[in-house]
Amino acid sequence: MLNSIFHAGTFSIQSVAMALGTAFVLGLLIALLYRKLAFSGGFTIILAVLPLLVTSVIMIVNGNLGASVAVLGAFGLVRFRSAPGTAREIGFIFYAMAVGLAAGMGFLSLACIITVTTGLVILVLEKIHFGDVESNERQLRITIPEDLNYDGIFDDLFFEYTKQAKLEKVKTTNMGTMYELSYRIQLRDMKKQKAFIDALRCRNGNLTIIMGLVQREKNEL
Repeated sequence: MLNSIFHAGTFSIQSVAMALGTAFVLGLLIALLYRKLAFSGGFTIILAVLPLLVTSVIMIVNGNLGASVAVLGAFGLVRFRSAPGTAREIGFIFYAMAVGLAAGMGFLSLACIITVTTGLVILVLEKIHFGDVESNERQLRITIPEDLNYDGIFDDLFFEYTKQAKLEKVKTTNMGTMYELSYRIQLRDMKKQKAFIDALRCRNGNLTIIMGLVQREKNEL
């Protein structure tokens, strides 16, 4: 069942057609899975054809050391000329390449098993939100008038509603007539966000207050 359809490094039109057809169908399945989890039109198309391309390359370089070195150099050039991708994109690229490698070596059953098994694992991990971290940490931006001394003015509110609060940045805004204070805070109780904001509004003269998730660096590899 897991034997290669290629025998002694020889190819027939039928075996090549089966390998390429299988790689393309499995590539479509991988692309549909990626589209379901994180849609990106151009990248979805590439995922659909990547197993087909890898299968073609493996069949071309089969047993040819010179061609293998040339392909390795070409792949290295493409890598360093490409923009960094997210962890999800890199993972799906390896997923598609593994399927393409199996199909290119003639192990079509193994390619199907890799596609189905890996796809199911990804779906299960996404379903249970594996790796997601819930946090009470928030970014808080408070606008105050220029004549208001902000040093310690919100300390009692921070003590009541937050576990910790740190002033990270102060900048002038509105032609220097106001200050914008940027804090990193950790809330004690997520259900009391409105009460916290209302208390802050009473201190800053009902000017703009923005509370949101902490901006994380882009997850790149």
